[in-house]
Amino acid sequence: GLVGMSGYLPLANTTAAERHAANHDTPIFLAHGRSDPVVPLASALASRDTLVALGYSVEWHDYPMPHSVCAQEIADLNRWLLRVLK
Repeated sequence: GLVGMSGYLPLANTTAAERHAANHDTPIFLAHGRSDPVVPLASALASRDTLVALGYSVEWHDYPMPHSVCAQEIADLNRWLLRVLK
């Protein structure tokens, strides 16, 4: 699986060209703070939308926090990892 926390796809315009059968079924967990001053929420949402439009399985979470990590995010990631790594 792939985990993205408080990030975005800086080269989103090349993502479609890099899509391959070998990575198409990779589960993706994306999490972002709603008040992130470093990476705007809109950038993260656009990245999520790009991946979903390409058919990737994306689990999205956003939290009432800035560019950081919160306990709920870690709990959600833990649940996702336990499910993906079964």
